[in-house]
Amino acid sequence: MTDHIPDEQRKKMIFDAMSPRRQKHILKKGYEQWDPFAEPKDPINMRMDQTKRTSQMLIQDFFHSRNLDEHGADYRKGAFDLCMGIINKDETYIGMYDFACWYQEELKKHGK
Repeated sequence: MTDHIPDEQRKKMIFDAMSPRRQKHILKKGYEQWDPFAEPKDPINMRMDQTKRTSQMLIQDFFHSRNLDEHGADYRKGAFDLCMGIINKDETYIGMYDFACWYQEELKKHGK
């Protein structure tokens, strides 16, 4: 229906149909930079790690490999937080992971 209307005119029509509050938000960022036709970004849960698995797939695989009866909700939350942090390349979680790997090697060196 709007295929024959030029993009600039469609953009103005979309803008005019918005609430004044939303228009103000767009104007603050710049009307010229605003692209109402931009493709949506990939959802976070569709990000994949180097093994081509989503965070949901990774955490499910991890939980299936563990006896969760031995652990409480904090354990599951910690595993999930670390999974999300690593997938999102968050330096805090990468540091936690690196330390855990390093510490495991230290324990092995000392026969523990």
